[in-house]
Amino acid sequence: MHIVRFLDSGGNEQYGERLDDNTARLIEGDLFGDYSVTDKEAPIQKLLAPIVPVSILCIGLNYRFHAEESGAAMPEYPILFIKAANTLQNPGDPVIVPRVEPDAVDYECELAVVIGKEAKNVSEAEALSYVLGYTCANDVSGRDWQIKKGGGQWCRGKSFDTFFPLGPDLVTTDEITNPNDLKIKTVLNGEVMQDWTTSDMIFDVPKLISFLSESTTLLPGTVISTGTPQGVGMARKPPVNVKSGDTMTIEIERIGSLTNPVVSE
Repeated sequence: MHIVRFLDSGGNEQYGERLDDNTARLIEGDLFGDYSVTDKEAPIQKLLAPIVPVSILCIGLNYRFHAEESGAAMPEYPILFIKAANTLQNPGDPVIVPRVEPDAVDYECELAVVIGKEAKNVSEAEALSYVLGYTCANDVSGRDWQIKKGGGQWCRGKSFDTFFPLGPDLVTTDEITNPNDLKIKTVLNGEVMQDWTTSDMIFDVPKLISFLSESTTLLPGTVISTGTPQGVGMARKPPVNVKSGDTMTIEIERIGSLTNPVVSE
């Protein structure tokens, strides 16, 4: 099922099963508990991020060829960083280039995993049973702060306002049984910049969930952003920086396309 969070024609926030670009069948109940899809249809006036995450856990250097293009050794364990809640952005709404990071903003297409029920000390064999679904994410990154300034501050460089577009659809696990067999790409102003597959992850989705849940409770609504493949702007020669007037699109097979324009603060 493709679940969307949206505003209807009356400006009311709704959850629904997407029927087409303009219509959804309304969902009643708790998406992370008991819910049902009703027979009532509503117009999709504006798409929102499919959930509001309770936390955003991100994995760095999780694709083999991206680690190589970054000149980094293959990590022994998943590299965790966290994005702040203010980074969340809706499909179609602008990503803002910050005044304090004007010249080195980068795109990163990522598969996002949404945890559907409380998970702690989960085995890899059980891990996917804790997933509600999957969606597209853009781990927008300020490379100057992430790498150069202040000794390298990943969380600051990754946590400016609007730096985590998410959506548009949350696709449930009955439709995606193997999250590590999906094509994934970034298109910047019509040019394909990243084009790879989630099978290249160093740590696959079950391993990430198991690792992150070790002695740590993953609450329902936790989003795990699973890393990006090769082709990021900072690794290109010359580097490609995202700027005002650009348009970024993240595409993931069987999920859809997440598009955001770019403006300056």
